[in-house]
Amino acid sequence: MDGHAALVRARHVFRYLPSPPRCKVCNNPFGGFAGRVLAAAGFERSRKNPNLCTRCCDALPAGGAEVDTAVLFADVRGSTALGERADVADFAALLNRFYVVATRALLRHDAVIDKLIGDEVMAFFVRGISGPGYRRRAVEAGIDLLQAVGYGTPDGPWLKVGVAVNAGVAYVGNVGGAVVDFTALGDAVNIAARMQQSAAGGELLIARGVADDLAGHGPRRTLRLRGHEHPIEAFVLTAGWLHDGASTTS
Repeated sequence: MDGHAALVRARHVFRYLPSPPRCKVCNNPFGGFAGRVLAAAGFERSRKNPNLCTRCCDALPAGGAEVDTAVLFADVRGSTALGERADVADFAALLNRFYVVATRALLRHDAVIDKLIGDEVMAFFVRGISGPGYRRRAVEAGIDLLQAVGYGTPDGPWLKVGVAVNAGVAYVGNVGGAVVDFTALGDAVNIAARMQQSAAGGELLIARGVADDLAGHGPRRTLRLRGHEHPIEAFVLTAGWLHDGASTTS
């Protein structure tokens, strides 16, 4: 919001209109009569995060800013083999179930759902949306996601999923031409994607420095990532760690 006079004015005006819940950026109300009127004017809930309106996310003009960002990737392990063995409709239903539980877990921690790509989910967390503890919330979201597919529960996982979280400066904003997408770009994002490829089913890999107070007691692993010159030190949280009593504390 710094230097964005129009947004500051909108926040000031919208806070007097009933009723909550509201967009976390501009204060636009989603509830009540005012919410219905403003929805018709384009202030609907964003598909990226229902706590934001489309005007503050999806409908922004091209452009953005470099901000510290926590990035999470989650991927279904063995999906090719699953697709070969299962009926197409059954495989699609399984992936859709994964998308539903994954996005619910991520949105509980105020993630921006960036992409659903085949058998993979990408989300990012920034201070202005996820709050000052955005890095920690990314790790907590990863733990929640693994628990949502059954890791750490008596019945065990119904799908093999690996997760990775990294953080660093990224370009966050709307990019593209005819098709514009609100996303995060940069080396921090690329590293998170490469880390995720090294995560086995039931593993959450967390780059050192992201949330060491939460993950620092976990075992460490040195990752040598394709296309990255220097190794990455990561903490490894596993299904066993979840089963032994790990819990999220937002």
